[in-house]
Amino acid sequence: MTRFFGRAAFAAITVSSLALAPLAAKADEFINVLTGGTSGVYYPLGAALSKIYGEKIEGVRTQVQSTKASVENLNLLQQGKGEIGFALGDSVKLAWEGDTEAGFKGPLDKLRGIAAIYPNYIQIVASKESGITSLDQLKGKSVSVGAPKSGTELNARKIFETAGMSYEDLAKTEYLPFAESVELIKNRQLDATLQSAGLGVASIKDLATSVDIQVVSVPEEIATKLGAPYIAATIPAGTYQGQDADVPTVAVVNFLVSSTNVSDDLAYEMTKQLFENLPEMEAAHKAAAQIKLENAIKGMPVPLHPGAERYYKEKGLL
Repeated sequence: MTRFFGRAAFAAITVSSLALAPLAAKADEFINVLTGGTSGVYYPLGAALSKIYGEKIEGVRTQVQSTKASVENLNLLQQGKGEIGFALGDSVKLAWEGDTEAGFKGPLDKLRGIAAIYPNYIQIVASKESGITSLDQLKGKSVSVGAPKSGTELNARKIFETAGMSYEDLAKTEYLPFAESVELIKNRQLDATLQSAGLGVASIKDLATSVDIQVVSVPEEIATKLGAPYIAATIPAGTYQGQDADVPTVAVVNFLVSSTNVSDDLAYEMTKQLFENLPEMEAAHKAAAQIKLENAIKGMPVPLHPGAERYYKEKGLL
């Protein structure tokens, strides 16, 4: 009798364990947040998002991955090597279309939208001693245009093309991340850097405290010619040390993107926790102050993730 009870109990426990196994696996989900270089805006916001998800979504493990930003993030999402990533709107559009020149082997059909977040400002900054004050004066100078085929570099190409310029007009073209570009300017090995980022980006702040800088204007007509997803924008006076006047430029909206590899429930929670914890995001970087629920689905270049769609329906946006 005792032996029978022992066997029966063991069988019952085994069956119960098997029944619970799928629940345990589902509860132990992983979120890899794809960001950008550590001196940009994506990284601190991604770190804040990872912390929020780890604390607010039950049973998930999170990590933050520093990448070359937009283009790499979108390719990683397509490959299932990330659950959510930051990317510029024009990069997302080109990824969906499969633009090979932009760094995509074909249409990235697994991409799904989570939210429009804050705009990236095209910030062209030169050392004061270079004498550069306008876009056309970059000709014959050494300029860093961002990491190869990054969102920043795609922005640089479009802006130069629209202004009737190309990299061939430059004395030297460097393809470097933000922090490395700044170090070269400090060492007088580079005249200017083009950085596509939120206002107050750490790299330019660092540069402005080390050398006298000139924030270079991009005329409004460039934004008009470029069209969506580009818009005319202003870098307010005082954004950086030594910048005593407003500077016109162009901006492009950033998006948080996921993929079809992510479950609807997880995408719902990722969307919900983003908008329910915006003060924590803003504490990580002031660019997050421009993240607004009412703008979350404006201009989305890819289909919304069904999980995100459910959240926006609850909030009356859809």
